[in-house]
Parts: sequence; C-alpha cells; structure tokens
Amino acid sequence: MTNSHDMPGGLWRLPLAGAVALLLGVGFGRYVFTPLITPLVESGWFTAEQTARLGAINLLGYLIGAAGANRYAGWLGPRRAIASCLIALVISLVACAWPWAMIVYGFWRLIAGAAAATLTIVVTPTIMARMPAARRPLASATIFTGIGVGTMGVSLLVPRLASAGIGATWLATAGVGAVLAWISWLGVWRHLPAEAAPGDDTAAAPASAGHTPWVLIGLVVAAYGLSAAGYVPHSLYWVDYIARELGRGLEAGNRYWLLLGLGGVIGPALAGITARWLGFERALVAAFVLMTLATALPLVLTGFTGLGLSSLVVGAMVPAIITLTAGTVHALSPVARQRQIWGWATLSFAATQAVGGFAMARLYAFAGSYATTIAAGAVILVVATGCSLAGAIGARRRALAVRADRSKG
Repeated sequence: MTNSHDMPGGLWRLPLAGAVALLLGVGFGRYVFTPLITPLVESGWFTAEQTARLGAINLLGYLIGAAGANRYAGWLGPRRAIASCLIALVISLVACAWPWAMIVYGFWRLIAGAAAATLTIVVTPTIMARMPAARRPLASATIFTGIGVGTMGVSLLVPRLASAGIGATWLATAGVGAVLAWISWLGVWRHLPAEAAPGDDTAAAPASAGHTPWVLIGLVVAAYGLSAAGYVPHSLYWVDYIARELGRGLEAGNRYWLLLGLGGVIGPALAGITARWLGFERALVAAFVLMTLATALPLVLTGFTGLGLSSLVVGAMVPAIITLTAGTVHALSPVARQRQIWGWATLSFAATQAVGGFAMARLYAFAGSYATTIAAGAVILVVATGCSLAGAIGARRRALAVRADRSKG
C-alpha cells in the first residue's frame, strides 16, 4: 500500500479530499434540498407539509448512517466505505430528478442522509490518523470547510438552474457531484495509505478511566446534540421561510442561503483562532451564545440586517461548534476512549437532529408558520448553551484542582 508521504501530490491532498467528501455528503446530499423546497411546492410535486417530512426523513437517514458508520467502515474498510457512499450520493441525486411517490422520494432522501453521516464519521478520523500531529489543526479546518463550500455551491447552482426545472437542477447537481467524486477517487482515495502517520498519538498509553469526568463529557455531548435540533429550522426551512412566508421570493432566499454557506466556510478557522485564545471549553460557550442569538434574531428583525446576520453567524457557528466540541471531547477524554466518546457525541447529534426534524415538521403542520419553528430552535439552543456553560465551569474547576494537586506533589 502507498505510504502517506508517497501519495500523489503529498499529504495536503488528504484533507482536500476530505473537504470534497463533506461537500458532497452534507453540502449536496443534504442541503441541496433546502433551496428546492419552494420550487417543489410551487410545481405541485409535494405539499409544504410533505417537504417538511422529506427533510425529516433525510435527518433520519443521517441518524441511521451515524449509528452504523463505524461498523460499516470496519466491514468494508475506510476506502471502500467512502467510495460506496460517494456513489450512493450521486445515485440519490439522480433519482430525485423525477416526481416519484412520497415513499420512493423519501427512500432516496434517506439514502442521501445515511451516506452523508457515514462520510462525516469515517472521513475525518481516517484522514487525521494519517496526518502528522503538527498538521492536524489545519487539516481539520480544511475538512470541515467542505460543508460551507458545498452549501455555497448549492446556493449558486440552484437559482441558475431553477428556470430549467426541478429535474434539471437535480441532474446538474448530480453531474457536478459525480465529477468531484471521480476526481477525489483518482487523486486520493484509491491511494489511501493503510498505516497511520508516524508518531500518531492514538497509540499512546490510555489514561485511567477512573478519572474520566463523565459528568462534564455528558454535558458537552448533550449540548452538542441539542445544537443539532436548534439548527433544524435554518438547515431545512430557511430558504422557504424567506421566499414564501416573508414573501421575499426564491432569489432572495437563495442569497441568504449563500450567506449561510459563506459562514460555514469561515466557521472552522474562527473556531481554531478562538480556541487558541480562550481554550476549547470557553470558546464552545461563546459559539453557543452567538448561535442562540443569531437563531432568534429573525424573530425581532426580518430586514436585511437581521436575516443577513442570522444567516452568516448561524452558518459559521455550526461547523465551529463541531470543531470545538471535538477539541473539548479530546481534552476531557482518556486517549484510549476518545474515538468511542466522539462516536457517542456524533450519534447524539444525529439522534437529536432526527427527532428535532420530525418534531419541527409536526410543529410547522400545527402552527402553519416557520417562525414558530425558529422560536423553538432558539429555546433549544438556550438549553444547549446552559449545558456547555456548566461543562466549561466544571472543566475549569477540574483543571485548577489538577494544578493544585501537582503543586502539592
């Protein structure tokens, strides 16, 4: 098998390929549906309530993928698992180009969600284990920018194809996805090295599980999971909320979706800078505060400033919270259990997101207003902020206690 340092183009291609995988999995596989909700409703393919359920089905697929990703990768190996998910994503995009019955359309949205989750969970540790420790912070930021770039790509592609029809939009997205998947396969994935990078810290001696701060980890994992539910209104309904409920039109909705994608591009870098300044735990609290305020902002301001800030800040804070939660879990967990605990956090995110998706769909059907779902998301994020704050306070006290013990020793 090819050595890490002998890969075509060097190690820098690994995180770029990871960014492409998340661009396709999350940006295309999940978020292309959001700006298409309005055309789907206006063209009579589905009702607004049905599109809300289709969005929730996609989140259910994400939950299924998150629950089985590690076992799936263990069965096929990371390279085949990644390749199969890229193929499944492209096929699902093609399949959505026809107005099937709800059950068939829902099946393909389920497949897209499962493939997106599997890529999210498998790609990052696969790449990070093969990167030298000094390159991992930059590699992590590069990988997660794929989500924002994908969201921006969707917001630029969909409006320009809308006049050609819904089917043409899905097929064009599938075509772009197929080209990117093929390039990443030829350039990186087929050369994926089997071994981890020299000096990989995953082989370090495990810390004592008896000293694991399970309460603090639980608070962080709970906050991370709740953030997924709080983000549902923006991730699923944002464009349709602006286009139809606020009466601004699809073009305006897509402009704000572009801003949300731009936030996703800059969010990981902001997280890294803030973590170096404040530490992971306090930076995570700051990210939750900003996301909560930005989510609630449209309830007060629906002009350009309110919608623009809400789009940009929420878009930035989602990948920032992912990055900061990963760093916090890494800092609090014994080395031997870091991957397992991160898996729990990811599953919590997926489960809460799926439950939140179905709950928000029911809430929208009951209230008939996306504003109600945005308010519910803001309330959920208030609770998440409280969990992250309690975790940060506990982590700070724990760090001070450890220092005091060391000074006495």
